[in-house]
Amino acid sequence: MPWWGIAALFAGTFVVFALVHALSKNKHPFKRALLSVGSGLLTLSGVNLLSGFTGVTIPVSLLSILTAVMGGVPGVTLLLFLNLIF
Repeated sequence: MPWWGIAALFAGTFVVFALVHALSKNKHPFKRALLSVGSGLLTLSGVNLLSGFTGVTIPVSLLSILTAVMGGVPGVTLLLFLNLIF
């Protein structure tokens, strides 16, 4: 996938989160959307940074990054659970 396609996916995810937060009458929808996207990325990077201590790692690919961005902390938890099963 070209780089502009990946950028479009991230931008589209951010816009959807901003719309959801705006429709739910939050005061700062863009700030909340940025926090939703950022929490997923920080959680994914935290899991991989702590893999030396825990022995648990999630391979970083486009699919895992998009799952972390779209799902946030529950998305990363889902990736960890699927890693445990398979």
